[in-house]
Amino acid sequence: MPNIVVSHLTKKYPKAVKETLSDLNFTIANGEFWAIIGPSGCGKSTFLRMLAGLEPISGGTISVDNKVINELPPQQRKMAMVFQDYALYPHMNVYGNMAFNLKMKKKTKKEIETKIKKAANALGLNNLLNRKPAELSGGQRQRVALGRAMVRDPDFFLMDEPLSNLDAKLRVDMRSMIIKLHHQLKTTTIYVTHDQAEAMTMADRILLLNDGGIQQVGTPFELYNAPVNLFVAQFIGSPSMNILKGKLDSGKFSISQSDLDLSHILPDKLKNYQGSILIGFRPESIKNIQVEKEAKNKKISNNLNLQGNLNFIEYLGGHSLLSLDMFGQTIIIQTEKNFSRNTDKNFQISIPNNKLFYFDPKSGKNLSLMEEK
Repeated sequence: MPNIVVSHLTKKYPKAVKETLSDLNFTIANGEFWAIIGPSGCGKSTFLRMLAGLEPISGGTISVDNKVINELPPQQRKMAMVFQDYALYPHMNVYGNMAFNLKMKKKTKKEIETKIKKAANALGLNNLLNRKPAELSGGQRQRVALGRAMVRDPDFFLMDEPLSNLDAKLRVDMRSMIIKLHHQLKTTTIYVTHDQAEAMTMADRILLLNDGGIQQVGTPFELYNAPVNLFVAQFIGSPSMNILKGKLDSGKFSISQSDLDLSHILPDKLKNYQGSILIGFRPESIKNIQVEKEAKNKKISNNLNLQGNLNFIEYLGGHSLLSLDMFGQTIIIQTEKNFSRNTDKNFQISIPNNKLFYFDPKSGKNLSLMEEK
């Protein structure tokens, strides 16, 4: 199966002030599962519709197997799309919905039966083939939509937020089913979602969009551990990354009338840095959390050691979220420790230096990743 090459792709609607998508460039390799994520209105679904041939391209090209497909009609693109709202024919039963496209292509009755049987077995639809969409649950309807796409034997699956209408448990179940199908079929899949958990758990690679442009393309591991900028760092991860705003001057971090000596933990490239800076760390990266009166001001070397006042505790079963006030800023901590809501208000925490991120406040760039001059 071929690769998809997107080159300088642009979309601008006639009356729009700015471009919906601007100068997108990337390659999707054969057999990969890509997730496209980003905030509402960033152009995720627009790109998918352009790829499917449902939306005209304003500039740039989309190529498949080294052939530009900008003007190729949707029915000739060998792509099967799964929509958020299922798009099933209400007057047809499950079998009829899955068979419709095959009948339009003049497939034989035996071919149609064979394909539907194979898809129904894979998706657990054998007992539902005679039912109408109105008789199905949301999860069952989505499985039918997947089955209708499968029987077409496409080169690419395009999925536009297919699980967003399902409840939390069904989303997890369907997520597992889609992953299993991808491993079995090995069909290139482009999956649009607003849910970063879906992207992180399902995708080989993630494309993160914002304001019509690419913020980062990489594996889930890369986006989580090496975000190229502040937007990526705060978009990936839940709860969002904590950020401390201050000034750095030759190893001294000044924040809210306090000075912290960071010279022993700063990366070499930042030891002589002077100016405003943002220091980030994830809520789950805080490993040493103690009530201050028990900590006895014991500080851990090669860590950022901080003190804060407890705002509240959210108990979530397997873990808790602590909200602390530090230097007039709210810091969220995720911990498996059990703290009483009546516990002492003063906490001491430590963050390992290899779990700290440094960002330029103006550009948002991750200073930790920038090459030394």
